[in-house]
Amino acid sequence: MARKRTRRILDRPIRSGPNAPTTAAILTLLTLILLPSATRAWGQNGHRVVGQIAESHLSAEAKRGVEALVGPDSLPRISTWADEIRSDRSWDEAIPWHYINIPPGGELETAERVSAGDVLAALERFEGVLRNEASSREEKAVALKFLVHFVGDVHQPLHTGYASDRGGNDVLVLWFDAPSNLHSVWDSELIEHQRLSYSELAAFIDHPTPEQVAAWQATGYREWIAESRAQLDQIYDLGNRRLSWHYAYRATPIVERRLLQAGVRLAGLLNRIFAQQTPSGAPTHNHESLGAGAPFSPSGGEKGDPFTGDSTPPAR
Repeated sequence: MARKRTRRILDRPIRSGPNAPTTAAILTLLTLILLPSATRAWGQNGHRVVGQIAESHLSAEAKRGVEALVGPDSLPRISTWADEIRSDRSWDEAIPWHYINIPPGGELETAERVSAGDVLAALERFEGVLRNEASSREEKAVALKFLVHFVGDVHQPLHTGYASDRGGNDVLVLWFDAPSNLHSVWDSELIEHQRLSYSELAAFIDHPTPEQVAAWQATGYREWIAESRAQLDQIYDLGNRRLSWHYAYRATPIVERRLLQAGVRLAGLLNRIFAQQTPSGAPTHNHESLGAGAPFSPSGGEKGDPFTGDSTPPAR
């Protein structure tokens, strides 16, 4: 019924004159009708593209290490697990781990970090768990699933965006005349618009040069965040917020490059992690620079843990 009402609204000609409804007013009305849910980074296919590309760049050691933790499950399959557990209330603490908020014009180094954790803290923590001798196989399997997902998240520019609009979730737009929001457009609409399966899209874009692979894998989490932040001005160039072919033409190359970079970098990260592991899967030494690899559980942590606290940002 709601979609029928939406269709009737969209089919009506837009009146001109001083009493004509604005695009913002129309979008607000459509949002109230459809009550869209919070969106998730890259959507399922985007994360699977990242996983598929990563698998094609894994070393033999890394392939064995991944299989030792998750068995026959592929990286594309486990890439969406961190979104799927949103239905499990025992993992509510993981909600803010998918993104980081930095105000407009701000820098990561001076941004106020929340005690509940963010995607940067999550990446550092779960890499540490995978490298930590004290981590059990189960803990490392969970850490791997989170790491695969969060590498994808941090390459979605709106997951390094602004708390004021919840990473674009509150920016209402029309996407080819259908009500949406900016975050959803970048999570999934731009990808689904190509009408390709995740494996097809991965095959289309997975052609980096050896020089690109080396350069991308030589960077770290903070550089990935800076790259995502550098895309925000283009992303927020919305005109009248009626997005269609022109916006897709400008945005799709950015999406494809970020997906490719995420997959290549995820592979490089896993190659380095599993290169230092023994055949049994235990790390040969701790990754001391992280200092965040202690075993964990979904139900909480010790005092001072970056993933616990009373400051929980809004979900995305």
